[in-house]
Amino acid sequence: MAGRHSSRHSPPLVGIPACFRNIAGIGYHMVAEKYVLAVVEAVGAAPVIIPALGELQRPEDFLSRLDGLLITGSQSNVEPARYGGRPSDPGTLHDPPRDASNLPLIPAAVKAGVPLLAICRGCQELNVAYGGTLHQKVHELPDRLDHRADNTQPVDVQFGPRHSVRFTPGGLLAKLIGSESAIVNSVHAQGVDRVGAGLAVEAVAEDGQVEAIRVEDAPAFALGVQWHPEHRHAENPVSQAIFAAFADAIHRRQSLEHAA
Repeated sequence: MAGRHSSRHSPPLVGIPACFRNIAGIGYHMVAEKYVLAVVEAVGAAPVIIPALGELQRPEDFLSRLDGLLITGSQSNVEPARYGGRPSDPGTLHDPPRDASNLPLIPAAVKAGVPLLAICRGCQELNVAYGGTLHQKVHELPDRLDHRADNTQPVDVQFGPRHSVRFTPGGLLAKLIGSESAIVNSVHAQGVDRVGAGLAVEAVAEDGQVEAIRVEDAPAFALGVQWHPEHRHAENPVSQAIFAAFADAIHRRQSLEHAA
């Protein structure tokens, strides 16, 4: 019996949920190119952009057709009302359609066994989706580093190595990377505060900030990282290890579906 895809040789499908932006009165569903390229180059999959339609589309309408899900970073912040936080400062960029789409999508994907990699804002969404909370301004907390990028610098400098993270002994990342620690980039103001129920901490920055989380009882790969492994992924051993594990889980899911 044939699987979901028309050809045994077709690439797996990886969904990439979009951000929503209103530009000159017209709504756009947008994904940064670097995430699309990472799906193609590092995963060997075909990217599928998922619009941020909130309640207009149900996760179950399309999850069964996907082999993986990549939740991207974004310039916007998760709305504090989603986790019981204080109102954001005036001028803070939010994306209510993305919140309405991704927060129910993430646990539904995990439950369905769809491999999931959540990056930066995606990692924060993963935490909120499981009942966790966020720091809105990590740089204003006592004894914390300034994790934000210097936007006056070129992109490669903004996304360059910034600080170390220590992996949880015996955790997924420690096993994948084969090291106790690594140097990662840092391009965020928000960060994980209280870790959501059923999530395990996978990495912590040198200042104590949670930098990676994993869904403990997920039937497939389900990892969130606060840094950006998609940036120059082919040149970074940590990024290579993360995307290789994500790709393995995706191809395994596709193979099982083809065999069904």
